[in-house]
Amino acid sequence: MDFAFTDEQKMFQQAVRKFAEREVAPLVDKAEEKEEFPMELFSKIGELGYTCPGYPLEIGGLGLGKIGDCILTEELTRICSGIASGITAQSSLATSVIMVHGNEQQKQKYLIPAVQAKKIACFGLTEPNAGSDAAAIETTAKRDGNHYIVNGNKVYISNGPICDYISLAVSTDKSKGSRGISILIVERNSPGCRSRKLKKIGHHSIATGDFTFMDCRVPAENLIGEEGKGFKYVLEAISSGRISHSARSVGLAQAALEASLEYAKQRVQFGQPIGKFQAIAFKIARMATEIEAARWLLYRVAWLHDQGNECRKEAPMTKLFSSEMAVRVAEEAMRIHAGAGYMAESKVQRYFRDAILFPTTEGTNEIQQMVISRELGL
Repeated sequence: MDFAFTDEQKMFQQAVRKFAEREVAPLVDKAEEKEEFPMELFSKIGELGYTCPGYPLEIGGLGLGKIGDCILTEELTRICSGIASGITAQSSLATSVIMVHGNEQQKQKYLIPAVQAKKIACFGLTEPNAGSDAAAIETTAKRDGNHYIVNGNKVYISNGPICDYISLAVSTDKSKGSRGISILIVERNSPGCRSRKLKKIGHHSIATGDFTFMDCRVPAENLIGEEGKGFKYVLEAISSGRISHSARSVGLAQAALEASLEYAKQRVQFGQPIGKFQAIAFKIARMATEIEAARWLLYRVAWLHDQGNECRKEAPMTKLFSSEMAVRVAEEAMRIHAGAGYMAESKVQRYFRDAILFPTTEGTNEIQQMVISRELGL
């Protein structure tokens, strides 16, 4: 059994880490303070081919599969979870449904520009009354000649306020339930489409918003794949997205560990660095152990995905384990830093605020446990 990255993966990891430290880190404080994604990053990332590194070379990716996608996500999140989320929203859910099920025209018009970071995409699934229960989508799309007429609302949409288009989950036939769900590509400037930016307690540097659709006309040619197959497409995208989401948890936890380790060596109490006390040393030892366990569960599942496995059980497992690990590690980092961690200028308070979201997004951890238990035959 070989648990090591290939030489190509190692080189990519080193390149992304250098890029993140050189290009992303200087933008974090301003982005967090203004609660805005640093738009200049998209063009830089696009030029390097980092937007969607897992996608095939022929459409502008790097052909590194899910492992490459996770490497990028972990390294970016190690610097800033909010900024990383803006990139991963583009590289996973929002574009994957087009890559897998879109036609050639859709790929040329929407997918390739997104891979090149010339267009920004978002994924519109969650609604006021539909999130974990994705089959309960209330946003409708009724066929009218060569168009669909869309009405409804979407909430908590990453990249929503800055996107060029939305991969939108809609109900094209309410009577069929989940078998009546389809996915449309909706341009944000379409008449009848309105968006609003939302304020959050964490992840300040990613733009999150909601959408209202009022008789929004969408060309029928913007239907992704087949009508009524959208729920299947959503489940595929979410499974893949949960693996990428786990990389965010690992990256944030790694940042919290590094900050805690440095602080434990510098902070002196009772005549010695606090890291010399078992109370602190044991916390850091356990943090490092949990991160290592989460990281290798993550990359094993990413490897399984790259081998063509559906990972119906494994993707929820890595999302569940890593997200809860990230919360524990971030909380311990706050305890180690004590009063210094509670100050606004501290990085660890940002890690803590950002980590709290992880058990909720990409399906709550309660949903992950339901899926896992069903896959186990319960």
